[in-house]
Parts: sequence; structure tokens; C-alpha cells
Amino acid sequence: MTALSPQPLSPLDGRYRRQTGTLDQHLSEAGLNRARIHVEVEWLIHLTDRELLGARRLTDAEKSLLRALPENFGDGDVAALAEREAVTRHDVKAVEYHVRDHLAVIGLGEIAELTHVACTSEDINNLAYAITIRDAVAAEWMPAVRAVIEALRERALEWRDVPMLSHTHGQPATPTTMGKEFAVVVHRLERLVASVHEIEYLGKFSGATGTFAAHVAADPDHDWPASSREFVESLGLTWNPLTTQIESHDWQAQLYQRIAHVGRVLHNLCTDIWTYISMGYFRQIPQPGATGSSTMPHKINPIRFENAEANFELSAALLDSLAATLVTSRLQRDLTDSSAQRNIGVALGHAMLALDNVYKGLGEIALDEDALARDLNGNWEVLGEAIQTVIRAEVTSGRSTISDPYALLKELTRGHRVGGDELRAFVDGLDISDVAKARLRELTPATYTGLASDLVRFIVREH
Repeated sequence: MTALSPQPLSPLDGRYRRQTGTLDQHLSEAGLNRARIHVEVEWLIHLTDRELLGARRLTDAEKSLLRALPENFGDGDVAALAEREAVTRHDVKAVEYHVRDHLAVIGLGEIAELTHVACTSEDINNLAYAITIRDAVAAEWMPAVRAVIEALRERALEWRDVPMLSHTHGQPATPTTMGKEFAVVVHRLERLVASVHEIEYLGKFSGATGTFAAHVAADPDHDWPASSREFVESLGLTWNPLTTQIESHDWQAQLYQRIAHVGRVLHNLCTDIWTYISMGYFRQIPQPGATGSSTMPHKINPIRFENAEANFELSAALLDSLAATLVTSRLQRDLTDSSAQRNIGVALGHAMLALDNVYKGLGEIALDEDALARDLNGNWEVLGEAIQTVIRAEVTSGRSTISDPYALLKELTRGHRVGGDELRAFVDGLDISDVAKARLRELTPATYTGLASDLVRFIVREH
């Protein structure tokens, strides 16, 4: 058997590469290394700007030359780092040497010993991860989930007045509108996405075990916590003053749990839409050239929503695992977090793929209002709730002497199909006021939707 050339092991890097956006610009090893170099360079500039540890202040031109390294980071740097790491057997040390090499090239070899000074690898790593995760969420995941929310909002508004039979426990229940049910999902997602947006991306920069020991040894008079805070905040992060060797990763756990929660809400939506398709409430719009089944040409399979389900499940499994793993560390540190964090891109990649399928799937379904109407017209017994509630009000106001209206309606409707004529005849025979009878006679399953349509207003954006 002929050996294949190197192939992508993950479908995210192969079959689904196009759908995962540009996550690799942030959460790949190369993206991480670029961020590491950015942190190392900015620490050098921070030190020299303040003339710490004997350094002189760099000119603006020199700082521009220094910052060119992360700004122009490309394939050549990736290859050079790989060669260096093959020797150092240490990824952050390889980054340090790469920065040193650049300093020599641009004529700043005099400050080479300030590279990585007083830093533990985790000082660089935790900031680099915070930057890349923050940017990936903001630039990739957030726009994708907001696009899905807007697509759902459009359909909620479009279908706000379209009545449908609800199903509780899989059984016919009080009618609603399709738009209101979509609005529920929009409202849930907006709250959850807002909570993701509120996450603080924390960073530490306090040395080998979080004590600033090396810093103080080199310059005991400087306010190193204040300097650390200033540096971390200059990177757009929130400073964590109390850590061990590692930043505790609690913010990551919060972030991943919330992103997973968003995925679970959308997973539920996918299973509901799948069910509605099987019930005939939605028709799938044929796509030119597409095949649904290899043997049954009549079929249009709901593959968008099925694919999304699977990828939301994979994403949640990884995100849950990360959230559980990252918040624990033996004593002042171990490397379980280092191994786990390399899979953040995989977790978000599956989330991105799922979001892409939901968005596209929503554009490939059409509401069959005739099917919804037929289902409503076949379930007049759902009006039993309205009738018994009106009777209770009539009894309370002294206009009826009926005892136990619930039992009365239960006897009429439980386990039975009741038609419109039969139900109206029942109403006519009730001991209630004529006004109440008239109101009940006008009800149909299609009009018994309460304020469903009006409730959709809560997702209307204010301009």
C-alpha cells in the first residue's frame, strides 16, 4: 500500500477548514508564539521606558524596529522557532533566543540580557494565551454567534403571528406562535453572550512562584507589583496580583463554561428544528446539486442541524474538560494546564463549525403554515384550559355555580379528540354568562395564542 503524504488528522484542519474561520491566526502554535514574542518585546520596552535594571530609554525608532518582530511574524519565524525548539526542547526558551537574535540584527544587542529578565515561562505564556483567546473570541466566535442570533431574530419577527401547536411532554399543548418560540431562544442567547462579553481576561507577571523574588533581588527599591500591573494592563488584560507560578485560570473556566452553555442552547434549538422538520412544520429548501440520500432521491436530510448537534457536543466536552482541568494545579504548579490549553483552538473550532451549520441551516428551511394550521385544527381539545379558566372566573364572580371545572373538562377532553362543533356545543350548555359563552365560542386553536405575538417585542432592537 502506497503511503500517503502528511494529512490533517483533525477534520477541522481538513474537511472543515474553511468553516472554522481564521482561528489558527490566534490559537495555533504559531499564533501563540507570535503572542509570546509580542509579550517579550513589550516587556523589554516597558523596562527601557522606565530605565529599570540599568537600561537606557529606547528611541521611538528603536522601539518600532523592536515591535516589527511580532508585527511581521511569518512563516520564516515559524520555521526558525521550530529549529530552535528542536535544540532547546523548550518552547518559551526558543522564543527568548529568537528575540535575542532580532536584537542583534537591529543593533540592540546591548539590551539582550533584559530579554525575559525576571520572568518565568508562565509569565509569558499566561499573557500570550489571554491575548490569543481574547482576540479569538472577539474576532471569530463572537461575530459568528451574533450572526446566528440575528438570523433567529429575523425569523422570530417574520413568524411572530404564525400560530402553532405547542407540545409539552411530546403531547399537544396550549398553542403559541413559531415566532415567539424563536424569540425565547434569542432572549436566552443574548443574555448568555452578554455574560461572555463581561469576562475579564486576567494575567499575572510576578516571577517563578508569584513572589517577585527575582525582581526584588535585582532592584529592591522599585515598586514591582505596580509595574507588573501597569504592564499587564498595557496589554489590554486585567492584572491578577495573587498567584502561584501560574495564573489560576479561573477566568478561562468561566469563559469556557459560558461558551459551552451557548452551545447547549443552540444544540437544543437544533433538536427542536429537526423535530419540526420531521413533523412537517418546516420544509427544507432543496439546494442545487445536493443529494439527500444515496438510495432514496426523495429525501432532503436535515444535515446542517445534525452536524451542528455533533459539533456542539464535541465542543462542550472539550470546553467542560478544560474548565475542570485548568483550575487545579499541584502545589505551586504542574504542567497539566500546559497540555490542556493547546486544545483551546480545537474546542472553539468545533463551536465555530456548529455555528456555521446553524446559520446556514436557518437559511435552508421554510415554514409550512398549512401544516401548522392542520395540526391546530386537529387538536381542539387544547381549548379545555381556556374553558375551565373562564368557568373559574365566572364562579368566583358569582355568575356560575359549577363545581370543579377542571374535572368537568377532564371528563370531556382527556384522551379524546374533540372537534370545534362539539366544543362549542359544550360551551353553550355551561352555567356561565352569555358574555363568557360568546368569548369562548369565538376561540379556535389558532387564535388561542395569548400574548405570544406581542411578547416578541422584547427581542426587537431599539434603534
